[in-house]
Amino acid sequence: MLTTLKNGRLTVTADTRGAELQTIDKDGGPSYLWSGDPAFWAFHAPTLFPIIGALRGGRALSAGGEISLPKHGFCRTAEFALEDAGDTFVTYRLTDSDATRKGYPFAFCLRVRYTLEGDSVETRYTVTNRSEQDMPFFIGGHPAFRVPLSEGETLEDYLVEFPEKETLDCPQVELGSGLIMDTVRNRFLTDRSSFALNHVLFRGDALIFDDLRSRSVSMRSVKSGRGVRLDFPDMPYLAIWTPVVDSPFVCLEPWTGMGTRVSEDDRFEHKLGAKILKPGEEQSLAFTITVF
Repeated sequence: MLTTLKNGRLTVTADTRGAELQTIDKDGGPSYLWSGDPAFWAFHAPTLFPIIGALRGGRALSAGGEISLPKHGFCRTAEFALEDAGDTFVTYRLTDSDATRKGYPFAFCLRVRYTLEGDSVETRYTVTNRSEQDMPFFIGGHPAFRVPLSEGETLEDYLVEFPEKETLDCPQVELGSGLIMDTVRNRFLTDRSSFALNHVLFRGDALIFDDLRSRSVSMRSVKSGRGVRLDFPDMPYLAIWTPVVDSPFVCLEPWTGMGTRVSEDDRFEHKLGAKILKPGEEQSLAFTITVF
C-alpha cells in the first residue's frame, strides 16, 4: 500500500512492502529515485536488516542460536504495518514472526519513519529488542538514484564528493560468496575529496569505504548541477554500487556495519559494526537524503 507525502517542495511515495521509498519528486519533476525496473534491479531504496551484506555460507552462530539469512536480510520483501502517517511523515512497523525467527532467532520491533523537511527526506530506523537475551543486529540504507538525472548526460558526467579530503583503501568483494576481502585492499583515493564516476569502477562489485572520515557524501552532475546529498552521522560505513551491467542508477548506501569479512570468524556478534541491544533496549539511527 502506497502513502504519499508532500511539503510544498517534495512529493514522496513509500510502500508498506519493505517500508521502501518509491519516489522523491522535487517541484513536480521526475523522481530522483530509481524506477525499480527489474531488467536492471527491482528495488528503489530497501532497508537492510538484520544483516548487511552476506554471511559465510548464509549462516552464522550467535548467543541466541544459529542465524541463517539471505544477503542484506529479509526486510526488502517483508510487508510492514502502517503505524502512523501525516502530510509530511509516515512510520512503518515490522515485528518478528515464525518466519523471521527461523533465520534470526530474536524477538524484535523495527520502525522505519520518513519525514520531509525542505528539500530533504530523513530516514529513521528504531530497533527494539523484545527478546530475553542480548540481540545483535546491523542496519543500513540502500537508496538508488537515477543517473543521469537530465537528458544529454552520462554517468561519466557525475562526481562523488566528500566534505573532507580522504585517503581510502577499499577492500575487494569476493564475487561468488559476497564476502569482504579485507585482507586484499586497493588504494582508491589519496588525500582527495572527489572522484568521477564510470562503470568500470564497479566491475568488482561495490566500492566499500570502511575508514571514512566524512559523514556526508554528494553525487552531482558537472553539466546540470543536479544531484543528491546523503548525511549519515549515525552510520560509520558507506558503499557505492551499481550492477555490473551498465545500469542507469547508482546506490549510495550508509551502513552501521557490513557482511562477513574473510578475516572474521562466523560469530554474528563478532562482525564489524555489530550493535548489541539488551533486553527491552532500543536504538534509533538516521540518515538524510537532500535533492538539488
